[in-house]
Amino acid sequence: MNQELINAIDFIQKEKNIPREVLIEAVEAALLTAYKKNYTQHKNVTVELNTETGGYRVVSRKDVVEEVTDTTAEIDLETARELNPAYEVGDPYDEDVTPKDFNRVGAQAAKQAVMQRLRDAERGILYDEFIDKEDELLNGVVDRVDHRFVFVQLGKTDAVLSEQEQMPNEKYTPGDKIKVYVNKVEQTTKGPQIFVSRTHPNLLKRLFEREVPEIYDGTVEIMSVAREAGERSKISVYAENPDVDAVGSCVGARGARVEAIVNELSGEKIDIVLWNEDPEIFVKNALSPSQVVSVEVDEENKSTVVTVPSHQLSLAIGKRGQNARLAAKLTGWKIDIKSESSDLTEE
Repeated sequence: MNQELINAIDFIQKEKNIPREVLIEAVEAALLTAYKKNYTQHKNVTVELNTETGGYRVVSRKDVVEEVTDTTAEIDLETARELNPAYEVGDPYDEDVTPKDFNRVGAQAAKQAVMQRLRDAERGILYDEFIDKEDELLNGVVDRVDHRFVFVQLGKTDAVLSEQEQMPNEKYTPGDKIKVYVNKVEQTTKGPQIFVSRTHPNLLKRLFEREVPEIYDGTVEIMSVAREAGERSKISVYAENPDVDAVGSCVGARGARVEAIVNELSGEKIDIVLWNEDPEIFVKNALSPSQVVSVEVDEENKSTVVTVPSHQLSLAIGKRGQNARLAAKLTGWKIDIKSESSDLTEE
């Protein structure tokens, strides 16, 4: 077992990149715990592991005294000097107190310590890998589904897609390939817990970054996103270069780019609008596809009153108020919509 232990330490050091001294410390700590659990004859004990042979011994440190009152922690000067005449009162005295049957007990403890350290290291590696992927878009495969969660395989580990992060218009089946947004990564006693989303607004943002080169390279910038997952979204974009068509870049030739994103989101409708620092223009753009007659801006209350043609009122408001609600989220402005015949709707 002793040589097997050293071989295991060397293998794990190379394969998992865990420092050898960390593994040795873990084994020594486990051996010490095993000794204290099974033997009580001595105090102040340490365990020393021979890193060449894998052998180990239990050492009890005692104080050299004139008269012994506690045999588990003290040794008299005369006895100590029989071993080494240089001993003086107050010196520490180390004695090998390894029990005869400790090899069996220690072997099990050492094996468990190495395996635990290996598990800890693998969890640490996984955590380090995924903590850097927070706020990123990843490709996954649906592993299993229960009544509350969908577990998505991301390489060697599963991520959790909770009920509230699932698209209401999607059904998930094991084996399905899906793109997910990494919402949060937490370290737990059982390893890293990765939480992903299909409903987060940033999922839409990352999909556009992946599909539209002009967004990826910074020529076109996403300014804001408003999303009601599975139904409809609005995204505002802007290009500093006046020669760049920001909206057209996102739509793509014959709508190919936005269509790819719509397909990825199971038919979710997406309005792409041009951002403008002038709230009057931005609110007008945000209410697309509705036409707008005028926008009155109240800077102090960050609110607007928008007039639309009478026949466009229901389009401007949208089904269950969705268009107006998303426009308000997108712009950050309160929007009151009225028709030219003065019907007023607040959002």
